[in-house]
Amino acid sequence: MSDDFSEKFFQYVDERKGLYIERLAEAVGIPSVSSELDTHLPDIVKMMTWTKEHADRLGAKTTLLPNPAATPERPLPPILLGEFHVDPAKKTVCVYGHLDVQPAKKEDGWDTDPFVLTEKDGKLYGRGSTDDKGPALSWLWVVEAHRELGVELPVNLKILYEGMEEFGSDGLFECIKEEAKEGKFLDDVDFFCISDNYWLGKTKPCLTYGLRGIAYFELQVQGCEQDLHSGVLGGTVHEAMTDVIKLMGTLVDSNGKILVKGVMDDVAPVTPEEEALYDNIEFDMEAYKEESKVSSVSNKLLHPDKKSLLMHRWRYPTLSLHGIEGAFSGPGAKTVIPSRVIGKFSLRLVPDQKAAQIESVVKEHVEAEFAKLGSPNKMSIKMSHGAKAWLSSPNHPNFQAASKATERVHGMPPDLTREGGSIPITSAIEDATGMNVLLLPIGACDDMAHSQNEKYNIPNLTNGIKVLGVYLHEVAKIEGPKPSTCKCVPLTEEELMVPGAFMKGFRCKCEI
Repeated sequence: MSDDFSEKFFQYVDERKGLYIERLAEAVGIPSVSSELDTHLPDIVKMMTWTKEHADRLGAKTTLLPNPAATPERPLPPILLGEFHVDPAKKTVCVYGHLDVQPAKKEDGWDTDPFVLTEKDGKLYGRGSTDDKGPALSWLWVVEAHRELGVELPVNLKILYEGMEEFGSDGLFECIKEEAKEGKFLDDVDFFCISDNYWLGKTKPCLTYGLRGIAYFELQVQGCEQDLHSGVLGGTVHEAMTDVIKLMGTLVDSNGKILVKGVMDDVAPVTPEEEALYDNIEFDMEAYKEESKVSSVSNKLLHPDKKSLLMHRWRYPTLSLHGIEGAFSGPGAKTVIPSRVIGKFSLRLVPDQKAAQIESVVKEHVEAEFAKLGSPNKMSIKMSHGAKAWLSSPNHPNFQAASKATERVHGMPPDLTREGGSIPITSAIEDATGMNVLLLPIGACDDMAHSQNEKYNIPNLTNGIKVLGVYLHEVAKIEGPKPSTCKCVPLTEEELMVPGAFMKGFRCKCEI
C-alpha cells in the first residue's frame, strides 16, 4: 500500500466511523444466538442473509451453502461463502468469521439491552460487537473502501462465515474438508486469516501464533441404584462421592502440578528463540490479578514473574477440575448420599501432545488409583472430546505481512503471543488445506466476550479496519509463487523440527 493511498484509506475510514457504528448496531440488533436454535434459528439465518446481501452489493460472488450437518429433525443455518475475485495471478486470502453469538439477557447483569448497541465513553456495548460481528464485517468495509476510492483489491479475497461457532460449529469441519478438494472454494487459497481472538492487554496489539488443545474427561462412580438418606444409611454403604473426590485429588496438586505420570513426556522443549519472544511482551502482573479476579481474595498467582506465568498460561499443559455432576449444589442443606456422580476435568494440551496418548495415560492413572481404594463401586472414565494444540511461526510471510500492517497503523510492532484456549477451526483449516493460518486479533483483552457488557472500543473498530486493509496489501508484496500452486519439494520433518529454527507453519522452501 503506497503512502498516498494509505493516507486516503485511513482518512476514508475515520470519516465513516459513524456509518460503521450504525451498521454494527443493525447487526447486533439481530439476536443470532446459536445455542438456542428453537428460538433463534430464523435470526441466525437473517444474520447470514443480511451479510450476504451486504457482500453482494460490494460485488462479491456469494453462496449460502446448506449446512452438511443439518437434518429434517434439526435444521441448521447455512454457511456463507463469498469471493471478491480480482486476478487469478494474484494471491488469494481467505478470512474466517462467525456471525452467531452467545446468549444474553439484561437481567443476567447487563447494564444495557445486549441487543441494542449502546455507545458510552468511546465503547460500543452489545452482544456480538467484538465476538465476532465487528471484526467479521470489517473485511467487507475494507472492500467497500477500495471500491469507493477507485483502487483494485491487491489480492483475491474470500470469506468463510458460519453461524454455529458458539455452539460447536456443527457442519463447518465437514464443509472445510469438502471445499478444500481440487477445484473447490478453498483449493486456490494461499493464506488464511482469522480475527476471532483478543489482544493480551488493552493498548498494545498482538499476533497469535499458538493455541493449546484440550482433552475433556468424565469420571463416573456409581455406588447404588438410587440416592440414599445419609441419616438412615450413612456409614453402611460405600459412597460414590467419596471415591470421586479421592480420585480427583490424585490428578493435580494445589500448586497446579499435574500428578498424572506420562502427561509431560511429549511436551515440546522450549527453544532459546521461543523463550526470547517473551522478553518484550507488554504484560502487567498486577493488572492480571485484577483481570483474573484474585486481587480481592488471595492476591496471589501461581507464578511470580511475567515469563513463567505466560509460559504456564500458553505453552505448558494444565489440568483443571470443573465440577461434580450428580452432587447436591443448591442453597440450603440436603442430607443425601448420591447414587452416581461424575467428576469433570480437562487438560489443556500443547505441542507435541496428542489427545489419544493423554487419554491413555489418564485412564491408566485413574484405574490404578481406583484399585488402591479397594472400593466395590463401579467406576468408568471417558474422554468426551479432544482437540490438538496448534502452533505456527511468527517468522512466516503471512505473519510478517500482518506485523508490518499492525506497525503501520499503530506505530508499534505487535507482541507475538500464544493463547491458553482452543480455536479448533484453526487446525481444521490448516489440516485440510496445508496453508498457513494467521490469528490477527483486533479487540482488547477487556472486551468481555461471552460475558455481561461485551464491548468493542471505537478505536479498535476503526484501527482494525485499517490493519486488515494494509495487511492485504502486505500479503500482495510477498515474493515467490502462490503457495496453493507451488510444486516444489515440501520441507521434511527434520527440517521442520530443527531446534531453534521455529519453522512450524512453513510448507516448503519457497515460503522461507
